[in-house]
Amino acid sequence: MPTCIPENPTFTTGAEREVWDLLRDQLGPDDVLLANVRLTNEDKDHEADLVVLMPDFGALVLEIKGGSVWYDQGWIQKGAADEAHWIAPVAQARDAKYAIRTYVENQAVWGSRTRIRWAHGVVTPYSVFGDDFSVPELPRWALHDKGDLAHLVTRLRANASQGDSQRAPDGDDVAAIADALTARFNTSYYDVNAEAAERAAEADRLTEQQMQILSVTRLINRVEVRGGAGSGKTVLALQQAKELTRGSAKHERPAQRVALICYSIGLATYLKRQVASWPRRQQPSFVGTFHEFGKQWEAPDGDRADSAFWEEELPRLMSELADDLPDGQRYDAVVVDEAQDFAESWWTPVLKALRDEERGGLYVFSDENQRIFGRFGVPPVALVPLVLDHCLRNTREIHEAFAPLAPSRMYARGGSGPEVRFVPSSAADAEEAADDEVVRLLDEEGWEPGRVALITTGHRHTSHRMQVESSTQEEYWETFWDAEEVFYGHVLGCKGLERAAVVLCLNEESVTDRARERLYVGMSRATDQLVVVGDPEWVRQVGGPSVARRLGI
Repeated sequence: MPTCIPENPTFTTGAEREVWDLLRDQLGPDDVLLANVRLTNEDKDHEADLVVLMPDFGALVLEIKGGSVWYDQGWIQKGAADEAHWIAPVAQARDAKYAIRTYVENQAVWGSRTRIRWAHGVVTPYSVFGDDFSVPELPRWALHDKGDLAHLVTRLRANASQGDSQRAPDGDDVAAIADALTARFNTSYYDVNAEAAERAAEADRLTEQQMQILSVTRLINRVEVRGGAGSGKTVLALQQAKELTRGSAKHERPAQRVALICYSIGLATYLKRQVASWPRRQQPSFVGTFHEFGKQWEAPDGDRADSAFWEEELPRLMSELADDLPDGQRYDAVVVDEAQDFAESWWTPVLKALRDEERGGLYVFSDENQRIFGRFGVPPVALVPLVLDHCLRNTREIHEAFAPLAPSRMYARGGSGPEVRFVPSSAADAEEAADDEVVRLLDEEGWEPGRVALITTGHRHTSHRMQVESSTQEEYWETFWDAEEVFYGHVLGCKGLERAAVVLCLNEESVTDRARERLYVGMSRATDQLVVVGDPEWVRQVGGPSVARRLGI
């Protein structure tokens, strides 16, 4: 039997079905039989009832006409329930032939091949024409009537061979034409990136719905919004800063001078990128890290590894500088994202930067289970708590994997995705195994590099270390949005940031302080595909039996 595309087509007439069945039984295994080939070009819509591709003979486009068909200064057809009417079977077959040929030759799958032989013909399975019948537009050898059906394939091979003077197709040519006409070279694979983009758009829509929670804050100026990973806190923090900055005549709330602050440079880079896309009147007066907040007032730089500087000296100096700020440099409101990263001493200069330290706006967004640094600080003022209990950004599979590590029960609304994959490895070999998984994501599963990240929990990955050593922190973090490159980072710097596919490399030799929180943060950085590489026993000790079980350990 030939290759039939589709295997069992639907026809509008019994004549088309009868000819199809006949050719299916008579054609050889190297031939291809296509039904109902439709395409549209700049001229009109075209449809070929049948296209027969025969190696060593040619490509033949056939028009099938049932009922009674005859020729009297033109083609006429009359069916059992129809009046006699004019038809144009030769023009239909010929126009479809040229349209299909042009289409195929313009497809990438055709490549640099030269033109092959194309022909057209007409089949009238219920009508009879004499052997001497001939009209200029259709020689008798291209017209196949009721009496020709017994040896139809022999006639079609002759019909194709006499089509034109081009070369006969070989098997590869036939396969390329079939691929072009069925678009298999474009749609034969599943695109994980397209599905990830759709999930991201749906998460954005759900987050917009969740923004209604900000309406509660219109009459409250001291608020803490709590939510687990994937709940959309950062998006809400951005929206809060935007609404406070632009004000609202409808709600009789004047525009305010607003600062949007966080701890990590990576998150600050993201916040700046987002704010830069807004209209100027909606952009907060300040966006950046806590350190950059103090640098406005000429606070000094310091070694990021010097905890005494960050938690004692810098906040003390910033507090002193804030005491002397003129009114024009103070703020009506401060929005803090990932507030669990703040040390207790940091809140003093933040509050002192307000025009009204007692009643100025303070809007805090936090997740206590992402407290991965060895400092504990809460705002020294009363805040009204609001809770986000829906996970919008992560697939259900990823959320279920890290759910036992989350601070409270959350409901997954991120849609379904690939299963979370665990790859057992020792801590010493985890980096190499993680590299293999990145290659698998790119080469075997089709992920685009800009959607993939490799994040470590212990020492930095070699690629991460090289990037940091050859660039500034700001330049390094800009690479997070590079669509052409895999991102290499550490869990401590990636809070608030996500990529669609994440390989989490558990390369810690022992269980350290805040290891559980690091595992939680690392697993939740993936929105669509999570691969965890590490020692199963380490996972059991840190994440507990629930996490181990959900990872298939």
